[in-house]
Amino acid sequence: MRPAEDTEPAAPAARTADEREAAAPRRGRSAALAGGLVVALGLLVLMAMASVALGARSVPLSVVIDALTSPDGSSDHTVIRELRIPRTLLGIGVGASLGLAGALMQSLTRNPLADPGLLGINEGAAVGVTFALALLGLTDPAVYVWFAFGGAALASVIVYSLGAAGRSGAGPVRLTLAGVAVGMVFTAVSSAVLRMDPQTFDRMRFWLTGSLAAQSADVLVRLAPFMAAGIVLGLLLARPLNMLSLGDDAGKALGVAVTRTRVLTGVAVTLLCGAATAAAGPLWFVGLAVPHAVRALVGQDQRWVLPYSALAAPVLLLAADVAGRLIARPGEVQVGIMCAMVGAPIFILLARRRRLAAL
Repeated sequence: MRPAEDTEPAAPAARTADEREAAAPRRGRSAALAGGLVVALGLLVLMAMASVALGARSVPLSVVIDALTSPDGSSDHTVIRELRIPRTLLGIGVGASLGLAGALMQSLTRNPLADPGLLGINEGAAVGVTFALALLGLTDPAVYVWFAFGGAALASVIVYSLGAAGRSGAGPVRLTLAGVAVGMVFTAVSSAVLRMDPQTFDRMRFWLTGSLAAQSADVLVRLAPFMAAGIVLGLLLARPLNMLSLGDDAGKALGVAVTRTRVLTGVAVTLLCGAATAAAGPLWFVGLAVPHAVRALVGQDQRWVLPYSALAAPVLLLAADVAGRLIARPGEVQVGIMCAMVGAPIFILLARRRRLAAL
């Protein structure tokens, strides 16, 4: 008899069975989260259909389908194809950009209050667009979007430099205060420039409040590549951002290039915020509220937080846009105002939490 040889193979088999049992809940959770993405995509499709069908004049869904499949040049078909579909697609692109940008900023800075609006990024982009239109006379979105990128990048650098000054470093409250202060300065600069040019102010007054209206399909075509590039780059950063959430030292030990990850995240946020602001104006709270709701649902894993944010944010933005059109018929309340009405109470609740602690 050789009892040692007879009993040794059982240990690896037992360990393998234990590993399978431990992995089963993870696989189940991943399947549930993947199913949730499908549900979020379905909600986005439904909200897009509502955005096309509802407005100052509601259009039956059958007419919407006819306008897409066999347009006849009627007034309803013209409104749907030339106004509502570009507006809806723009809302999807802007919402996805702002939601993903907010999630990226909150993950990178480990600041639950990070948001393109609260940290002054949108206002920086708005200053760039204001200078381009008022001082240089540029009216092509494909041209002045570069000024939006420059303004967004400048705001990011200034806010982080101010928030990180001193021994305590870039804490959540310090970054938020710096962002609000810088955003107010940029808003004042934009207002001063526009007051000197009433014609430009009249052209930009709706844009400055945040609006998806009065943008043609050409604007979407010109800005979509920037949004798409920012979205792809942001989603690819999920894994290194997960590792950086453990701290810079732990991230380096796990093989993350910390500086490169920070730079690439900054590039993604600049692309997303610059293109979104150039298209729809400065919109607040979308990038703040959506990632928080997503993390409450899926946890802290950026591999799920980022795509969920990119899908959930346009659902919120389109819902706010549709609501603004319905409550003020035959006019509309701009989507920037509606987003502020929804987002401000959420921000107050977040600010009252005792632990604005890191993510």
